[in-house]
Amino acid sequence: MALRLTLKPNERILINGCVVRNADRRQMLIIENHADIVREADLLDESEARSPVKEVYYFIQAALLDPNVRGKLVPIIQKKLGKLVPVFHDDMSQHIFEAASQVSQTDFYKAMRALRPVMDYETQLFDVLQAKNAATAAE
Repeated sequence: MALRLTLKPNERILINGCVVRNADRRQMLIIENHADIVREADLLDESEARSPVKEVYYFIQAALLDPNVRGKLVPIIQKKLGKLVPVFHDDMSQHIFEAASQVSQTDFYKAMRALRPVMDYETQLFDVLQAKNAATAAE
């Protein structure tokens, strides 16, 4: 089954390590065989990987971008994902299990996509904790 990507104007994607930038109009690409593809918007900067879920996401991203390190990273990723499962409730754990399954199948983009909701939820939790700490400090 082919992968259909609709690119926004000037959006960049990486295909097997090659950076491709769209022109100034919306375009659709159809990828007919397996390739390592990630949108620029889905990439996490190393400095942003300062939480447990973002760290795992960053490792998965590294495995996607560099085939030479995959063999070393996959066991680390699986171990870190396993440690996340008991921390989150069932809905979020399902996303973690899905990410682990995708990593096992070497579909790193789908693993990253599966972790997105967990990353968003983690950010919400940290925001609540930070607000609570700020309120306590103000008292």
